[in-house]
Formats: sequence, structure tokens, C-alpha cells
Amino acid sequence: MPYNFIPHDEPFFDDNERWVALADNSTLSPLEREEDLDAVRAICRHLSLYNEFAVNALENRINYLVGCGHQYTIRPKKHADPAPGVIEQVETWLDEFLEMNHWHRRQQEIVRRMDRDGEVFIRLFPTADGMTRLRFVDPERVRTPEQLLNVPNERMGISFDKYDAETINGYWIDGQYVAYAQVQHRKANVDSIVPRGLPLFFPVRKNLYRAEKLLRNMSIVAEIQSAIAIIRKHQSASQSAVDKFVNDKRDAAAPGFGPTLNRYGPGTILDASATIDYQFPVSAIDAGRYVTVLQAELRAIAARLVMPEFMLTSDASNANYASTMVAEGPAVRMFQRLQHELSCEDVTLFQRAIRVACSAGRLPHDVLSQIEIHPVAPSLAVRDRLRETQADKILFDAGVLSRQEFALRNNLEGDDRQ
Repeated sequence: MPYNFIPHDEPFFDDNERWVALADNSTLSPLEREEDLDAVRAICRHLSLYNEFAVNALENRINYLVGCGHQYTIRPKKHADPAPGVIEQVETWLDEFLEMNHWHRRQQEIVRRMDRDGEVFIRLFPTADGMTRLRFVDPERVRTPEQLLNVPNERMGISFDKYDAETINGYWIDGQYVAYAQVQHRKANVDSIVPRGLPLFFPVRKNLYRAEKLLRNMSIVAEIQSAIAIIRKHQSASQSAVDKFVNDKRDAAAPGFGPTLNRYGPGTILDASATIDYQFPVSAIDAGRYVTVLQAELRAIAARLVMPEFMLTSDASNANYASTMVAEGPAVRMFQRLQHELSCEDVTLFQRAIRVACSAGRLPHDVLSQIEIHPVAPSLAVRDRLRETQADKILFDAGVLSRQEFALRNNLEGDDRQ
């Protein structure tokens, strides 16, 4: 007969995770070893796939950061005087580059990977015609070869400068060295000298699991309470008579598939003799009382994500969109910061691809000293279209805002309208 003994180290576990020993410096951070980072990433990927609250948070962050896609304009740099036709030439190249790499879809995936994995590796593959194809590299493929594990400036699959932890020389992908210029590495939720990023859900992974389990348990209790409709007691019948009565009403199994079984579906009626007393402890439980506990867990998760609660739960009864998404609100400020970081990384990637085009003779060799790429992200705050348009008109009349930028800020395609 098997026995279920309590493990001797059971007090050192909390929510299926082992406590960290403070004296063990190697386990203070999940970013110290590649194996630890793999475990962290696996947990957060599971949440991103199966936890409904995590999925909702990911989708909303993509909606607000990327939306229908960023728009890009090419304009001269300050004090620069590009030759005639250069700006149009760069615009034509950029349109082809964005279309070839399915940029809108790729930009959404960048946000998803950043939140889910804490980092994104994008590899650049130049082509002979001056274009660059972009491909994602899964983070688990970036690892330091075994023969270099003890080299100080080779850490977590990244080759650093010997004297500067912020200067990267290259990456080890599937055991092969790839130069820095061929890979863009974006990381989140860590300091600049930390080699790898940390997933968004890592600090609230336990809250997400508890919220999911609590919702499951509440649903099961409600299901049990509502399944049994009647308990029918036979006052004068013997136990054998009641058993015969019940057996006559059993659902017969198909031939060859074992004995007959009882199915207890919704609205089940139980038959019992008067000598049997049925008790249902769950009938005294009010599952609705735990909604407050569930909301507390979800607020803790929303606090980590700096998002209003309704963006996590899709329940707008506790918040008003117009009062939450105002220009000075925390959520808007956070999304604006993330949009700016996303746009800066995108422009840096475009500049690398432009250098490839310059080397192939597709664009003038000094084009980056003459022009700049200006990204326009979707509006976040609740908009007063009349005031915004009036303000844009003042800037346009003053010559500060171009006609093309005016159109993009108002979700219009300037060239098409013209």
C-alpha cells in the first residue's frame, strides 16, 4: 500500500517554487545562469499561452503600443540640405523594406516577444539588391559554448568587450559566432549591464496562477451546487429496493466497454432510502464572496503592468475609460514611454538596413547624415479632435509641422488625399 509522506524540504516551497538561500550568491538572480533563465522563460511562456489574464494583458499592450501600425516620414536633418530626389528615394526604399519584412505584423510580434521572453533577437540578412531581410532568433538559441563558459567577457551567449560590459562584440547563435552588426538585441526590465532581459510576468507569475486557480475553484463550486437538482428519499422502501430502482435507471454502456455507469449531468435527481443522510458542504459556500479576493489579485497584477484594471479583466464597471486614459494618467505616460522606446529601436534597425543599401549603391553613401526617420505612433489619450486639429493648424501655419506630418497625425494618408 503506497504512502504519501510529507517531503522533508516541504517548508522551503511556496507556490511550487523553492525558496532562495540568501547565502548562495549564484541563485540570487534568475539571470545568473542560462538554465535559470530558461526556467523563468518557460514559466512566462506557459502563462502567455494558457492564462487568460496574461493573454489579455499581452493583447492590450500590443493594441496600445502598435495599434494599426506606426507611420514613418523622411525629413531633412537640421542644417542639412539633401540633394533633390534623395528624400523620395529613401521613402521608396523604406516602403519596399517595410513591405518585404511584413513590418506591421513583425512589430506586433516584437512587442509580444519582449513581454513574453523579456528580450528579442532580430538577425539581419543583407541581399544583393541593397535590401535586408529580418528574421527572429529564439532566445534559447543564444548560448555560450561550453569551451568559453569560464571566459569573463563571454556571458549568457553574448561576447562583451573585455573592459566595458555595455559594449557588445557579437553573439553565439547555435554555437556559431555572429557579429554585432548582424543582430539587434532588445531587452527589457533589467539594467544596461545585465546581459539578458527578464519577462514581464515574472514578478507576478504567482498572482496569475492564483487568480486562475481561484477562478477555477469558484466555477467548480458553482457547478456542483447547480448540478444536483433533487434528492429523492424513499421513506418506506428498503435499501435493496432503492438500489433496484436506481439500477433500473442507469445509463447502459456500449457492449464491450465495461460495466454500466451513472452519469450525473445538470439537473440530476438522486434516490436514497430514508436511512441515508446526504450532506453537501458546498451548499453553504457563497462562491461570489471570493470575487473580491480575485479582484485583489488582479489589481496586484495590474499594478505591476502599470495598466488600469479593466485592461486586464475586460471589466469596465470599476473604471471609466475617459478618466483613465487622460494625457496625464499613469497608463498613458507608461504607454507613451514604451512607444518611444519601441520607435527608437525601430529607427536604429532601419538605419542599419540603410547602411546596407548604401554599401550596395542603392542609396547615396552619406544619406544618413542628410535625412532622419521620424516615427508617428498611434494616439493614446482620449482625443479632442477639434482642439488637436486647431493646434496642428497653428503649427502648420508657423511652418513647424509639414503637410505630411499633419496628415499622419490625423490618420490620413497625405499623398493619397492629394
